[in-house]
Amino acid sequence: MERKVINPWTWQDQFGFVHANAISGGNRVVYCAGQASVDDDGNPIHEGDMAGQINQSFDNLETVLEQAGAMLSDVVRLTYYVTDVDAFFRAQETVGPRLAQAKCQPASTLLVVAGLAFPQLLVEIEATAVLGTSAS
Repeated sequence: MERKVINPWTWQDQFGFVHANAISGGNRVVYCAGQASVDDDGNPIHEGDMAGQINQSFDNLETVLEQAGAMLSDVVRLTYYVTDVDAFFRAQETVGPRLAQAKCQPASTLLVVAGLAFPQLLVEIEATAVLGTSAS
């Protein structure tokens, strides 16, 4: 399998995403449900803390990916659902370094929503991973 990163510009680099991932020869795709800042029992945590919720959401996403035999570096698509876009951008410094450390270059979309599953939640992160890809 091969992944070709499509970036006609460079401005997106500061935000840790790419405009597209072209996958050829992909055999196994993992579609992850949105992951939020909840504990092992599904209780919301880090109330009012966007950065804390982003990190917990990524922790939960990585747990799901590991159970599927994947890693964050296999993620080719992320969708962020947020209830407060300004708070998300203030906490953006938690996203870029985490993705860079994992060598994750996803195509991404940020959507502002009226609410999530629990009123305490500020962010939910949905992912698609393709196993065995290598960026080119």
